[in-house]
Amino acid sequence: MPPVPPTAQAAGTGTLPIESRLIIGAIVLRLVTALIAFIAKVTIPAHADQGFSVLGRPHAFWDTFARYDAGWYYGIASQGYAFVEGGRSNLAFFPLYPLMMRAGGLLLGGTQPDFYFAGIVISWVSFAVSMVLLYRLALLDMPKEHAVRAVLYAALFPAAYFFGVVYSESLFLMTLLGAALAIRSGRWGWAAVAGAAMTATRVNGVLLVPALLWLAWTAAEAGPPRRRMLAAAASSGAGIAIYCLYNFALSGNPFEWYHSIQRWGYHPGGNPASGFLAIGQALVTRPYSFLTTEAMAPYDTLNVLSAFGAVAAVPFIWHRLGGPYAAIVVLGLILPLSTGQYEGLGRYCAVLFPLPIYLGSLVGEVRHVVLVGVAAMLYTLGLILFVNVHPMF
Repeated sequence: MPPVPPTAQAAGTGTLPIESRLIIGAIVLRLVTALIAFIAKVTIPAHADQGFSVLGRPHAFWDTFARYDAGWYYGIASQGYAFVEGGRSNLAFFPLYPLMMRAGGLLLGGTQPDFYFAGIVISWVSFAVSMVLLYRLALLDMPKEHAVRAVLYAALFPAAYFFGVVYSESLFLMTLLGAALAIRSGRWGWAAVAGAAMTATRVNGVLLVPALLWLAWTAAEAGPPRRRMLAAAASSGAGIAIYCLYNFALSGNPFEWYHSIQRWGYHPGGNPASGFLAIGQALVTRPYSFLTTEAMAPYDTLNVLSAFGAVAAVPFIWHRLGGPYAAIVVLGLILPLSTGQYEGLGRYCAVLFPLPIYLGSLVGEVRHVVLVGVAAMLYTLGLILFVNVHPMF
């Protein structure tokens, strides 16, 4: 009797396809994270009162999904954009995620909880799809087991808890991965759509367009295929272009979103290394007094260390995965690092998919046990701080 092929054995035992198992694993991780967040909320006193809640009244479970920027996304979803002359305007928040929240919230019934629930669903679905896209993208450069490992690193990145709350990170990751995978697979139409969605989701998406152009140049053959892929990558700018037109119609300034960001205290154009130098000097010269006497020091340290690790990995990513992937990491961080603000650096790193792909490609089982263990601990720490309204933005 001839041996049964491995594929036939898998089919006979009813094993689910790897993509299905990744989706199930992603949802299970989100459920476990939600449980940990709930326990943290009911056992640890809140650091501050953020002044809003999911249900309109305090709720120990549902409020863990809505912190800080979630309130602004809800405002846009429920009431739309509003131009504030010379003040903090919600135009600083790019439109795709809150508009999807609006559509989902109205479909569910249009009450306040409905908009928040829609945001949670969008984040969870985007995260699950992202894990599949990341796996397929990683498979282009490494064996299956390494690609699965890359997914694990992405899911347990220290700031990856943002993928499950009412924030746009998971949607941004999905659109960025979709654009990169479509480019490398020669699907120029999908590349254009995903790229445009990416620049309509977060402001730093526009800085990733050059990296996508570089990726398109290296991935496509010379002649018409390369021209089509370059055009698709370039069309990624359509998302932010449409948003600029909307800003002009609302405020008379197509770049009002940029000025609104500045009024939040972000001033791009500074020295991107200044944060590393300032935090590094404090940790070397006076670590205990720095972390115990300055209110923002522990949170700034966690954020800056994430960014430092990402930047330090750039040469290795370039060597192993190529220049375009290294450029994604650099361009994804250059804007936030140049603003003089440390907040958000962890979640900006979480969406830079070359990082988990590179980590997944490393050899050595002990190394991976240590790295995954450390990542899981930092993930849990960040989650507990976030749900108890510490300034982990």
